[in-house]
Amino acid sequence: MAVKERVLVLGINCMPELIGIGKYTGEMASWLANNGYETVVVTGFPYYPHWEVQKPYSGKFYKKELSHRGKLCIYRCPMYVPARPTGLKRMIHEASFFISSFFIIFRLLFRKRYNLIFSVAPPFHLGFLALFYRFIRGGKIVYHIQDLQVDSAKELNMLPKVLFPLLFSMERFILKKVDHVSTISEGMIKQLKSKVKREVLFFPNWVDTVRFYPLNNNLTRKSVWGFKQEDKIVLYSGSMGEKQGLDVLIDIAENLQWNKAIQFVLCGTGPYKKSLISAAKERGLSNVHFFPLQDNDVFNDFLNIADVHLVLQKGDASDLVMPSKLSTILSVGGLVLVTANKETALYKVIMENNIGVIVPAENEAELQKQIELSCSGDYSLFRENARKYAEQFLDKENILFDLLGRMRK
Repeated sequence: MAVKERVLVLGINCMPELIGIGKYTGEMASWLANNGYETVVVTGFPYYPHWEVQKPYSGKFYKKELSHRGKLCIYRCPMYVPARPTGLKRMIHEASFFISSFFIIFRLLFRKRYNLIFSVAPPFHLGFLALFYRFIRGGKIVYHIQDLQVDSAKELNMLPKVLFPLLFSMERFILKKVDHVSTISEGMIKQLKSKVKREVLFFPNWVDTVRFYPLNNNLTRKSVWGFKQEDKIVLYSGSMGEKQGLDVLIDIAENLQWNKAIQFVLCGTGPYKKSLISAAKERGLSNVHFFPLQDNDVFNDFLNIADVHLVLQKGDASDLVMPSKLSTILSVGGLVLVTANKETALYKVIMENNIGVIVPAENEAELQKQIELSCSGDYSLFRENARKYAEQFLDKENILFDLLGRMRK
């Protein structure tokens, strides 16, 4: 790959979304621009995890944004955003973006050629737009998979079964035709190789280890957020959706009301947040607190008040996604309590590197037990290992330089 190429990035999520896929797509685009690559992003208007287009964006028509001294251009495309996403509504949502973004891709055919095309999945079918562009203008496609979308939809029964043979066939076609396939975990690499026999690059979600780091005196910081120094903060921060199974925390919080020190904090938003708030109110739980997503300028402080960080997933989705929040937790040296079954990539990473506590997925009794133990025991070694792991394997600069180096081969 020639030095300082022109890069085209296709993805439905991007900056300024603070969590999920959009966070990483946006950070990658900014990094490329900062390192001299002329970068164009074709994306939607920011909506995740609120499932509502965020102010000041309206999302009613196309919008072009320039930044990074003209090195980064973002085309935002209108799309349908359902307030309550279901399997069918998500299909319509993604189809509307596919159609609106096609017109931008078509216009770009008549501009100077892009040498490298990143197609970020989900939606998995954006790969067809990348293949269309390459067919006309050439270039190399990196099909980067953040979530095995079709597998997840099948496991979670989100769509009618009759659709899956067609969807898997479409996915295999893309996987065979693109120049490079990459994904974020060893488990997902294994799953992809079972679909199609080809090389799959390891391209993990990174973290800015300079921005997110351990802080001393977290006891005094707790008061800033309305807690007592002696409180033990059990924090879940991220999207509140179907994959996480967060309703179990309401049950556990009710069972642990006798322990006044343990306080549950749920930070973020998503389609299930309102029902969680309602459940906590109905049961009169004073030990459950809800916070909105925190801005980057205070997020490091906020993460550092937690005594325990929760990464929760349902068992049937535990090896189809790699939680993006995990990298940031490790970077701040947090004690992470993860629900994951044996033989999954997440289980393997945690156990082999001694960086957290594992609980079998969907085992409420064991989860409650480990929360109590984590709030009372000494896990300083896990915290130290977590920070070391982030510095060694999850640093943003190292990961992006390494990937682009492999693209030159």
